[in-house]
Amino acid sequence: QVRLWEFGGGSVQSGGSLKLSCEFSGYTEADYCVAWWRKSPGKEREGPIARTDTTGKISYVDSVKGRFTISLDSAKNTLYLQMNGLQPEDTATYYCAIKRRGPSACTGPWTWGPGTPVTVSS
Repeated sequence: QVRLWEFGGGSVQSGGSLKLSCEFSGYTEADYCVAWWRKSPGKEREGPIARTDTTGKISYVDSVKGRFTISLDSAKNTLYLQMNGLQPEDTATYYCAIKRRGPSACTGPWTWGPGTPVTVSS
């Protein structure tokens, strides 16, 4: 059974930084895609806001590009999200997710972690 668990969330002031981690286990595929999503209060879940895979391909949505950095340590089965320049609009619960990677693209449904909350005050 695949399990993911995020940690590292918390409260920071505007302009501050946080680093989220996501440990995952039980995933038997050699190639996979991993990503960060977020859900702000009163809004739909947004994402992936940052994604990567076992080929090293990385992408971001425009709202976090240049401020957030995703990285994967596949040996440790751990995904990271370094968040710098945090703003109040980044307040959300952050989720990591994993899915299979096919020959040319990510495929299949995402499996989610329970999320970790991030609050940014002005």
